Amino acid sequence: MLDVEAIRKDFPILDQIVNDEPLIYLDNAATTQKPLAVMEAINHYYEHDNANVHRGVHTLAERATASYEAARETIAKFINAGSTKEVLFTRGTTTSLNWVARYAEEILTEGDQVLISVMEHHSNIIPWQEACRKTGAELVYVYLKDGALDMDDLRSKLIDKVKFVSLAHASNVLGVVNPIKEITQLVHQVGAIMVVDGAQSTPHMKIDVQDLDVDFFAFSGHKMAGPTGIGVLYGKEKYLEQMSPVEFGGEMIDFVYEQTASWKELPWKFEAGTPNMAGAIGLAAAVDYLENIGMDAIETHEQELIAYVYPKLQAIEGLTIYGSQDLAQRSGVIAFNLGDLHPHDLATALDYEGVAVRAGHHCAQPLLQYLDVPATARASFYIYNTKADCDKLVDALQKTKEFFNGTF
Repeated sequence: MLDVEAIRKDFPILDQIVNDEPLIYLDNAATTQKPLAVMEAINHYYEHDNANVHRGVHTLAERATASYEAARETIAKFINAGSTKEVLFTRGTTTSLNWVARYAEEILTEGDQVLISVMEHHSNIIPWQEACRKTGAELVYVYLKDGALDMDDLRSKLIDKVKFVSLAHASNVLGVVNPIKEITQLVHQVGAIMVVDGAQSTPHMKIDVQDLDVDFFAFSGHKMAGPTGIGVLYGKEKYLEQMSPVEFGGEMIDFVYEQTASWKELPWKFEAGTPNMAGAIGLAAAVDYLENIGMDAIETHEQELIAYVYPKLQAIEGLTIYGSQDLAQRSGVIAFNLGDLHPHDLATALDYEGVAVRAGHHCAQPLLQYLDVPATARASFYIYNTKADCDKLVDALQKTKEFFNGTF
């Protein structure tokens, strides 16, 4: 069991009044709040160790380099990577997936296929659209069944033409958690490369990339109590050795001649220029914070919150919830609409009650087109949320329904 009240004290931003109401922050799928330990780690770096890494031999530079590479080791252990060579620091999941899609452009040819699902975030759609456009490959979608990934559809589309499969581990709209380990086994049977968008899973459950056997895995710091502007791309060493750098310049080079250059070994050949040292150090502090709580405990806590709030939401007449009704398949994300009320109006009304939710297409327009809705509201939970927060959401929805009763 999590001591949520103790955890909440680590997040001072939560202790405030919004529109004369205590803040109930339920927009964690967009970004999570940061604990004091993360902010202190970043401040300590800037106050004591600020220097560029891998360059200077003075004391500050050596301390900064040590902290930066220690952060990489922390991340490698957190996801059980084979070595630190397989952990690349990026700006976030979007950058990571773009790098993999750029690698795909070196491999794909006309007639090949890339398989993704209709539930993907735009960051896992547009890079593949571009890779297919440039190479003549075909982008093929897997669709849904009962609000979850249609595994029969996936199996039928996993043919020899498929060279890459790229899927979300957990949907940022439906909240569904995909069976990535099982899917990876199927993908490897046809000789394809498995890519996973882990932005919505890594903050909420234990990740073991070797057990999953995925070839690439991407995630972002800011969705897991870490700072913005830092993310990770895990890749199996054999693929990263083949993969060309996306950016070129200082730090990623071994030697530069007038007409040619050679690259550093992994992982540094991908990290051109001055990296986000403070971001990496802050992300490592976030990982330490989460592991101190326990990833299994975090997952259990969120499942308990969903199990508590889901039937209460279902009981609200006129409320439509999207995604599977099998709560065992769900993460801590619930997307919904209330009658004919526009989600933006709904989110504004909830904000008047101090409840912060997301409204819009959630960077998943193909999914919403498939669901035949222009937008939804979305509540998403994390370690500092409580059953009282759930009750406040339900109460705010009831008040909103009463206020707009004439419209639906």
